[in-house]
Amino acid sequence: MTVIETYVPGTFCWADLGTPDAAAAKRFYTHLFGWSAEDRPMGPDAVYTMFHLDGRAVAALYQEQAGAPPHWLSYISVDAADEVARRASKLGGSVLMDAFDVLDVGRMALIQDPGGAVVALWEPKRHIGSGIVGEPNTLCWNELVTADTARAGKFFGELLGWRSDAQRLGDVAYTKFMRDGTTAVGGMMQIGPGAGPVPPHWLIYFAVGDCDASATRARDLGARTVTPPADIPGAGRFAVLEDPQGAVFAIIRPAM
Repeated sequence: MTVIETYVPGTFCWADLGTPDAAAAKRFYTHLFGWSAEDRPMGPDAVYTMFHLDGRAVAALYQEQAGAPPHWLSYISVDAADEVARRASKLGGSVLMDAFDVLDVGRMALIQDPGGAVVALWEPKRHIGSGIVGEPNTLCWNELVTADTARAGKFFGELLGWRSDAQRLGDVAYTKFMRDGTTAVGGMMQIGPGAGPVPPHWLIYFAVGDCDASATRARDLGARTVTPPADIPGAGRFAVLEDPQGAVFAIIRPAM
């Protein structure tokens, strides 16, 4: 089991779901991934539901404001959320939410890269992020889908020190973001011409033991298949799904 006690700055560390129906989403994900759920009050009429696997936090969800689209949000661990957010603004990004304290568990900011994709910055205090990653039913990958990969690569390279490693996965041009030149921390691909009106976004991947079986179970629970199970040469077998409330995520059985 890949248990995490700390995250190196510049590494994805957490994901949470904003959804219009927290109760229904909780049922869906606990049944799909075998998570347990713990509701934590976050102020008047606000609850943050922590998902756990083997006693460790792996993701979360909350009730989104009326009219807001359901979405998964990726978090990147940083040393100083205020400083990184200011740097993002100077590099052509936007600060959608200035850094603020989340009780005593961490400090976060919300930024948007020049292409329009949104990601959170997390300065950990009591909560480092996911306690297990890369194992079945936990987070394992974050992928930027954008209209301008060159611009996005330059932005994140200057912001977080990531190096862009362009390669091919089958017929698809793909970029891996490398931290310290050696460790892959995420990926990036171009929005295809036939993809339709897809906004730039970070897509999260959950590892599973059997991609086809998990995709079938998700459909049985009310999800919609966006991309049916398919093999990615050298990476594994994946599928892209939309949960019953409309949030999109991916599952993958990593290549051995």
